[in-house]
Amino acid sequence: MVTVYDVRANPLIEKTAEKLEEEVEEVDAPEWAEYVKTGVSRERTPEQDNWWYLRTAAILRKLYMDGPLGVEKLRTVYGSRQKRGHQTEHFNKASGKVIRTVLQQLNDTELVGLEEGEGRKVTPEGQSFMDELAEEVHE
Repeated sequence: MVTVYDVRANPLIEKTAEKLEEEVEEVDAPEWAEYVKTGVSRERTPEQDNWWYLRTAAILRKLYMDGPLGVEKLRTVYGSRQKRGHQTEHFNKASGKVIRTVLQQLNDTELVGLEEGEGRKVTPEGQSFMDELAEEVHE
């Protein structure tokens, strides 16, 4: 049986984003997603039209692989270095609002559940959802 650990990340994330966009009603990009940056270190909004679903799929995969995780840990994972002209670069965390909203939407779909005091982790339904997609992506 093929699991998420057996397939490459990018094809799995793209397939998961496709599936979330088409079939899961609870996962929808909010109105403000068109105008928001994904972190302080970013200069512009994301260029891809489906960036919300890609980020949701990436977070779902990350929770599958390393869960349980909280918002702060995910902010660090998706953070990046901020360019500051001639000054040295500094690391900044990603947007907490984006990650928190994604986690709330995944919680509504029951693909992710809350572990008291530990953060969020993938539920058995979420695990089977991801494993089915990994089976489809596997070459």
